[in-house]
Amino acid sequence: MPAPTLDDITNALKAVDSGTGGLDIVARGWVKDVLCKDGHVTVTLEVPATMGPKLEPVRQAAEKIIHDLPGVISATVVLTAARAAQPATAKGGSPKGAGRIELPNVKHIVAVASGKGGVGKSTTATNLAVALAKLGRKVAIFDADIFGPSQPRLLGVSKLKPSSDGDKVYPLDVHGVKVMSIGFMIAEDNPVVWRGPMVMGALEQMLRDVAWGELDVMIIDMPPGTGDTQLTVSQRVPLAGAVIVSTPQDIALLDARKGLNMFRRVEVPILGIIENMSYHICTNCGHREDIFSHGGAHRTADELDAEFLGEIPLDLQIRMTSDSGTPIVVAQPDSPHSKAYMAIAEKIWAKLDAGSVKKAPPKINLGKMFGV
Repeated sequence: MPAPTLDDITNALKAVDSGTGGLDIVARGWVKDVLCKDGHVTVTLEVPATMGPKLEPVRQAAEKIIHDLPGVISATVVLTAARAAQPATAKGGSPKGAGRIELPNVKHIVAVASGKGGVGKSTTATNLAVALAKLGRKVAIFDADIFGPSQPRLLGVSKLKPSSDGDKVYPLDVHGVKVMSIGFMIAEDNPVVWRGPMVMGALEQMLRDVAWGELDVMIIDMPPGTGDTQLTVSQRVPLAGAVIVSTPQDIALLDARKGLNMFRRVEVPILGIIENMSYHICTNCGHREDIFSHGGAHRTADELDAEFLGEIPLDLQIRMTSDSGTPIVVAQPDSPHSKAYMAIAEKIWAKLDAGSVKKAPPKINLGKMFGV
């Protein structure tokens, strides 16, 4: 059965009462984004901030009416609103009313982050997740990069879709790792043109509405940089720690320092720094070349009193296995590159298992961040 058109979905939503005097949610102008791909529908409702907490029944009604349309496999309706600025308190902390996203069945949540794009963060996150699974852990990876999701392609499942029972979405399970990404709901060449509140609404709903099951570790593949998504995830998600990925050259390390210091300022423990694209071994002659310099991440870790977790080379096989959707830890488990990822995964798990990174829930101290 063919999937519904955007007009079909919009017309169906006209039957959903906004609860504000007889007008439906379309007439109210709340329907802002409608995405439909292969029967998977995502809709964003942008509502007045003061009404947000009261409109969960409206969101559920919209989700049900979409799910009941012929050809719909799964329906996700995101309720979002622009938030009014909150004044900082004398003691800092989260704005009142900004609830935390609790994932009680997940023992440890680890953010894999970078200060800038292009350093191989997502490839590193993927191989670390698979390496942790090969160590016998129950693992998931959550792709938090709404604008540039990579995990469906890196794990070879870009043409597959998660299933749904109308209440919960069930993540795909590949190479022993559960995976969820906005990339399953949009075409790879389709840009996501959303404002900040829509992005955070989608992230929060994907975290809450996915049936993750019992997990030892959830890896969050963070978007690059130190913007709103990173701060909000750090504030709203109970992170056990963060891993910083950088290449050795100075320009990347400057941004890596920013990323590391951001997590420290919001009181998220730093598990360590990984130097990716650390060196290159010529496949013809065996000559080693330090294309992006070498050892910069190790020195930065020492300077910032963080653990250096290890180095990963710049290698054709890592690129090829990533493009093919079979991470090198799976494709070539006995290679030195796979062993490097495994060694780093063992270090991360040892820190998590020892409880050395367990702390009180992180809070944003605005006074500390702005030096007041």
